[in-house]
Amino acid sequence: MQITEHLHALKIPFQIPISPGKVIDREVYSYIVFGNKITLIDSAVAGAETIIFDYLRQNGRDPQEIAMVILTHSHPDHIGSVKAIKEATNCQIAACSTEKDWIEDTELQFAERPVPGFRTLVGGPVTVDRLLVDKETVSLGQGIDCQVMYTPGHSRGSLSLVFNHEQTIITGDALPLPNDLPIYEDLVASIESIRRLQKTKNIKSLLSSWEDPLHGSALIAQRMNDSILYLRKIHETVVQGQSQGLEDLMDLCRYVVMAMGLPPLAVNHLVARSFAANLAVREHKNLTDWQSVD
Repeated sequence: MQITEHLHALKIPFQIPISPGKVIDREVYSYIVFGNKITLIDSAVAGAETIIFDYLRQNGRDPQEIAMVILTHSHPDHIGSVKAIKEATNCQIAACSTEKDWIEDTELQFAERPVPGFRTLVGGPVTVDRLLVDKETVSLGQGIDCQVMYTPGHSRGSLSLVFNHEQTIITGDALPLPNDLPIYEDLVASIESIRRLQKTKNIKSLLSSWEDPLHGSALIAQRMNDSILYLRKIHETVVQGQSQGLEDLMDLCRYVVMAMGLPPLAVNHLVARSFAANLAVREHKNLTDWQSVD
């Protein structure tokens, strides 16, 4: 799907095996920058390289033209096929320094964050060739560039990318999707990152990982605000649950999921880890007092 003159969105379906014979159907977006060379933003899961390469060929391009893959962060649905893409194209891999260890050592990631079906989702480790830093401008060829924005919270080194000429921002998983699985490592950082995203000027298209492209300044502003409201509601519910004596993390997770009307599959260890991040800052009962970053 073409979004702007140079940016295309590619929705990639996949399944997460959670138990024998039971899977969760999900979808994730990868984004492609078409210039005199090709840049891929996130690689989706293992096997997605076939979908990506086919899309390039359908648009008259050769997968060998992929010069760089920018990874917004290191989670399986973003790095899953990057090893295969690197092997097929010898492209450069770019990411934040604090995500580097989990990209280059996927077994370490699995040990520290054991996602169900991890080894079916991730094709293997790959070397990070370029470390991206906050406010850096990355040239993608043919006069196309993007500015790197450090937006941690969902993960420790999550990045967003601002395409000023295209009036578009790619946020990865930095914006929690209301009523979807809440996954974050640092609640305060997540809210501060969203507030920073809110300060970005002249943005007409928002491209995230879990939802269809969103267009229009007013809708984008509302979407970002909704993410903050969602995180605040989660925090209030977690604090309420703990005040009722729910000390076991999985019991607390069940309580929050039920109280908020989230899907039953949200009762899992990843979501529980998110709620543990709330407990780490449980003294912040009114999140409106938290300051945004400059």
